[in-house]
Amino acid sequence: MVVVVAAVYFAIDAFVFSLLKPLVRKISSLEIFRFIPPWIASLSPYPTLALFVIPLAILEPIKPFSAYLIASKHFITGVLLLVVGEVLKIIVVEHIFYIGKDKLMTIKAFAWSYTYVIGWLTWLRALPPWQAVKRSVLDFTQWMHKQKASAEKQGFL
Repeated sequence: MVVVVAAVYFAIDAFVFSLLKPLVRKISSLEIFRFIPPWIASLSPYPTLALFVIPLAILEPIKPFSAYLIASKHFITGVLLLVVGEVLKIIVVEHIFYIGKDKLMTIKAFAWSYTYVIGWLTWLRALPPWQAVKRSVLDFTQWMHKQKASAEKQGFL
């Protein structure tokens, strides 16, 4: 049961991250955030770890809380909380990880945990249901691009 819950949990994270990656890149490139990478790069491994773990510990519990809200018939609030929490987590935590990965990987426990999680994600992404969802999202994205091109061609956009 724990393995199934963990797999679903990681699947949600990986799926949401894959959808939000372009948005994260655009937000990260804003002028206001230019001072952050040099500052994170100046930290040693353990302060970088703290900087990585603190927002993760604050933002990660939003997922089960939003599930509770959805289950208790507060659907819109739950979904909004889930989306905002995931976007913030991905923007903050992923950016810190990207900048500080080399330092974080010098910490043995972190490197082991990271390797373990990546192994799980690799296994999960190889499963047929994941591949089916991935194909569906790709098909939908291509369909949306065609619709946009058609609307532009007809002068609607």
